[in-house]
Amino acid sequence: MPTSTHTETGAAFAAEWEQWHAAHERRRADPHGFLAVTHLHWLGAEPARLEGVPGTWSVKDDAVTVVLEAGESLLRDGRELNGSTVENGSTAVVFDPIAEREGINLAAGPAVVELAKRGGEYIVRPRHPENPLLNGYRGTPAYAPDPRFAVGGVYVAFDEPRPTTVGAAVEGIVHVYEAPGEIRFELDGQDLTLTAFNGHAPGTLSVLFTDATSGRTTYAANRSLTVGAPDADGRVVLDFNRAVNLPCAYTDLATCPLPPAENRLAVAIEAGEQNPHERQAGQ
Repeated sequence: MPTSTHTETGAAFAAEWEQWHAAHERRRADPHGFLAVTHLHWLGAEPARLEGVPGTWSVKDDAVTVVLEAGESLLRDGRELNGSTVENGSTAVVFDPIAEREGINLAAGPAVVELAKRGGEYIVRPRHPENPLLNGYRGTPAYAPDPRFAVGGVYVAFDEPRPTTVGAAVEGIVHVYEAPGEIRFELDGQDLTLTAFNGHAPGTLSVLFTDATSGRTTYAANRSLTVGAPDADGRVVLDFNRAVNLPCAYTDLATCPLPPAENRLAVAIEAGEQNPHERQAGQ
């Protein structure tokens, strides 16, 4: 089993981590990022007005309809949405079906309105740059970078991708991911395995996990780690210094997936992001 053999000096390793984490924090504090979410609305067949969002919304046969009254506006890609005219001068806009875990962003004045599908249901989440959670954000505490937690591993592909059902931060829904394989590695003398999902960038992998620090110094429900593409021999590096919190660590308006049972590790991974300030009092 490969072990950590990081060749950088401690100072260079720390400097690279600081640069990476600063960039990650900037993305997290985007004016329309998840810290800007003000509401989480679940759509149903009955048309309903939604707080913080223009229009009357409903969903039927996997198609979402919003009816905009006179004076109400939504833009998509900078262009005003103009649907078919209905009574009283209002307009109806029908959106094409959205794939699971996908979504679109609409503009409503200074806010962005996210329309997405999670757990087979449609949600609407307004994101406002004046949200107090965003404006009060102080950054996320993290362990000091330690090369000992950048460990070598081996990616082993499954014969066929395995549909893997996991829970969610929101009660009552589940997520289903295709797991292409698992990563085997050693830490603190223990042989460990993590089920891996496909990462956002082509070829990369993503793992959700908890460990012995979860609920103590790190967020209880989950942390996430992106792993670079395996080399020709399946070798990868799991740099747990870059383990990050998901949106549910900061807000109850998130639908984040939970780790599969096999990714709940007994070892303490004292690396990466810790409990956010926003959760420490209630953890």
